[in-house]
Amino acid sequence: MRKTLLVLALLAAVPAARADFPDRPITLIVPFSAGGPTDIVGRIAAAKAGEILGQQIVVENRTGASGTIGMTATARAKPDGYTVGLATVSTHGTAPHLFPKLAYDPVKDFTPISNLVTSPNILSVHPSYPAKDLAGFVEHVRAHPDQEGYANAGAGGVNDLGMIWFLQIIGGKMNSISYRGSAPALTDAVSGVVPVVFDNFPSSQAYVKSGHLRGLAITGAQRNPQLPDVPTFAEQGYKDYDVTAWYGVVGPAGLPAEVRDKLAQAFAQAVRDPATAAKLAETGAFALGNSPDEFGAQIQAERDRWGGVIAKAQIKLQ
Repeated sequence: MRKTLLVLALLAAVPAARADFPDRPITLIVPFSAGGPTDIVGRIAAAKAGEILGQQIVVENRTGASGTIGMTATARAKPDGYTVGLATVSTHGTAPHLFPKLAYDPVKDFTPISNLVTSPNILSVHPSYPAKDLAGFVEHVRAHPDQEGYANAGAGGVNDLGMIWFLQIIGGKMNSISYRGSAPALTDAVSGVVPVVFDNFPSSQAYVKSGHLRGLAITGAQRNPQLPDVPTFAEQGYKDYDVTAWYGVVGPAGLPAEVRDKLAQAFAQAVRDPATAAKLAETGAFALGNSPDEFGAQIQAERDRWGGVIAKAQIKLQ
């Protein structure tokens, strides 16, 4: 009888403990370096979500291996909601197909919480480049196979793969010139050393605004208000082409539903807050804050999409 009462008491205590969540600070693992687009989004969202939850959300940068080190740490964390991670297209869409020995499964080893924001990518060229628009670029590339290169933020990254996918669509061939991040890639594009660059919108927009680069097309369903004169790929005839960056919160597999939902509500409310959304918009990002089920479907779709692109290009990283 005493044993039964003890079990019942323990079971009764579980919902109460979860109802009090969170009662201490939460760690948000950002799998890329401080100051980059992922880190900026994570810190903006974490500050407001922490206010809503009544506990500080501490950003911890765990970098390396295209974000997979930080995501591995997230997957291996205790599933109690006190350690979550910021997932990206690279960590959950492309990495499973690039790294044969990846330590996690992007679907089975995580609990989707909320996709916070989406951010377009942009194809830009040096002002001296002969193509003045996307149609001219396609024509030029087709006429000069393997004679030119494009700058990108890293081999196998979403910028590199995004350009590879576009070249597959148009039947063009260019050399991938990969750098250790967006900054050096843009430096060489602005100087004309590598006059074509496919990069994240937040990193590129200042150069396009200043005229140091000419924006030919951005990804996504709509033009970005930061650069309203740059048309989308879709409106220029490439409706099925979309390489949009996203940044979403995930937890380890097995996260209790009530904890997941509380985190999802807080992060969604945070990015939809007018002041927070305005800060994100300044970086070129659109606030989203969708549901766990919606985010889970997105992760699955991204994994499937990039699998086809990478298999066709026969790319593997060690």
